[in-house]
Formats: sequence, C-alpha cells, structure tokens
Amino acid sequence: SSPTFDAFVAKQMRLAKIPGLAVGLARAGVVRLARGYGYADIDRRRPVTAETLFHLASVTKTVTATAIMQLAEAGRLSMDEPVARHLDFPLANPRHPNAPITFRHLLMHTSSISDAKYYEVDFREQGRDATLPLADFLKEYLVPGGRAYSSEKCFANVMPGSTWDYSNVGYGLLGYLAGRIGNEDMREQTRKRIYAPLAMHHTHWTLSDTPAAQVATPYDMVDGVLTAVKPVGFPDWPAGMLRSSIADFIRFVAASANGGSALGARILKTQTMAQMLDMQKPAGLPDWLTGQGLGWMASRLNGTVTPNHWGGDPGVFTAVYIAPQTRTGVALFANATATTESKTAMKNIASRLLGMGERG
Repeated sequence: SSPTFDAFVAKQMRLAKIPGLAVGLARAGVVRLARGYGYADIDRRRPVTAETLFHLASVTKTVTATAIMQLAEAGRLSMDEPVARHLDFPLANPRHPNAPITFRHLLMHTSSISDAKYYEVDFREQGRDATLPLADFLKEYLVPGGRAYSSEKCFANVMPGSTWDYSNVGYGLLGYLAGRIGNEDMREQTRKRIYAPLAMHHTHWTLSDTPAAQVATPYDMVDGVLTAVKPVGFPDWPAGMLRSSIADFIRFVAASANGGSALGARILKTQTMAQMLDMQKPAGLPDWLTGQGLGWMASRLNGTVTPNHWGGDPGVFTAVYIAPQTRTGVALFANATATTESKTAMKNIASRLLGMGERG
C-alpha cells in the first residue's frame, strides 16, 4: 500500500469514527494487500494487523453458499430440487403447502422463510456460543408445534421462489442441509474443502475456537462514545458466526473473484463461480441492490454494478466486493457498528482499492 492510500484510509476512518479496520486486495488469484489500521482494542492500544480476527457477520453467507455449490458440483444436490427430501423434519410454507422450497430459493433469499419471528424471539446469547443446536433451532422455528413456530411470522404470505426477503433462518437451513447431504457438519466440510486448500488457518466458526488475544474488540457508539460490547453467539451459525483475519479471508475472496481458484488451489469450477454471480431481479429486491445471485448480491459502487456482500452485527461491520471482469476482490472489516458515515467510508475505501487492483 502507498502513503497516499494509507492517508486516505486514515481520513475515512476519522470521519466515520471507525476505531479499527483491516483491508485486503486480491487480483488474478494472488493476494496483493492485507493490512490493518487503527485499533483492535482502544484501551490497550492494540493495533489491528493482517492477523487480527474480526467477526464477519453476514459475509459468512458467501462461505455457506460456496459449501452448497461444492456439494452441487459433486452431484449431491441440484439447485432446483425440493430441499425437504433431504430433511428429517417437514418443511412447507403453511399458506403454500404444495410449493416446494429449493436450494436456489434459499441461496437467493426467495424461499418465503421469514426472519420476522427470529428478531422477536432474539436467539442471540451475549459473550458465548449459542447453546441451542442448529437442528433444534430449525425444528423449533420451522415445524408446526415448535417452540418458536408461528404460521404468520416464520413464513411470508408469498409463494416460495417469488419474492426477495432476506433470511438468516434460510441460511441456517442451508448449513444444516449441507451437513446432512455431506454426512459431516458443514463446519468440518468448509475446513477441509475451503480453508485447508487456501491455507486459511485462522478462520473459526465458534467463539470458543477463536483465540481471544487476537480478536478485534467490537465497539458500539453510546452517547457519542465508542463503547466495547460483548460478541454475540447465535444458533443459526451458517448465517453469520464466522471469524477470520483479513490475511485469511482475502484468500477466499481472491478465489471468488478469480473464477473459483486462487493461490494454486481450486475451490469451485469456473462455471459454478459464474453461476453464483449471475444476478437476478426477483420481486421485492430492495432499491439499494441491483441483483441477487447465489449467496452474492450486486449493487452500484461508484456507478458500476459490483457483486458484493455486507455484514453487520453489534460492534462489527464488514464488506466484500468483487469485480469478476478484472478478477479483483477486496475485503474490509471494521470493529464498530455500521453507521451512515461508516457505510460511506467503507464504499469509498472499497472503490479506491478496486481501482488500485484494476490498475495492476
């Protein structure tokens, strides 16, 4: 990185009150930049480095989607088959009982599974991993008679496949399906088939596995002051529990931007990666998006439609952008809750990084 770029990042962070930031840039399957700015821990003056671990929040969904696509490549599932045949519990939208929910629907947030009840119940646990297993969470939420089941609020009143409605529960279900179809917990599958080939040895699915000394402390703005908050654990871990360093995760981003291969390893076939980035416009797509792919979304960045995914939770804000035409990918991890100012700052930095990548 250059002094000009470093000064640019410092200014954006100052304007947006971002305490710590890690940025990564990859081009043509090679990591070009991975570095930290600001503080992982303000009180201890511990700086962010390329090895600092950040909670990825919903950026996790790009990994879950990749695991599903690996199983599809292996012929274990097909995009448009009903997922119910792979489950040990019934799955149907009560208002459309004969309309099957497919893998494509789940990947594209068009399954009609709704998070409305999920946010009411609040399944998050402070400072530790959720004690409720994924299987039990899904059964309690999706099966009539389940503890959290509501025919009104667990499913939307729309036909599966018809309408975009962002669903964390849907991604929790994808992770569970991957486990059943691959005969192994998806966390193990991703370690073997994504992290190991890309030499990502500092990427963790649970809080208990994450070395506390390397973690970026999450901060929330309370009365104008950055205040440390506890990390959260939730049962639908495939939707957002990953923790990783920029040095690690930019390798996954490199592969995603480069037709499925990076650093001498291939995690997906080129045509599969292209399928993931084939953007559609389902009804209900919000105006800030230009399209929805399989896991990845697209929106305008500096006027150019760019595949991406954002993540946010209390004390964390993450963003990944990829430009497939130039095989460039960038990732940004911040340890403060997203604000209007920080969204602007992240877009500005991402845009500048993509430009650096595209210029060579």
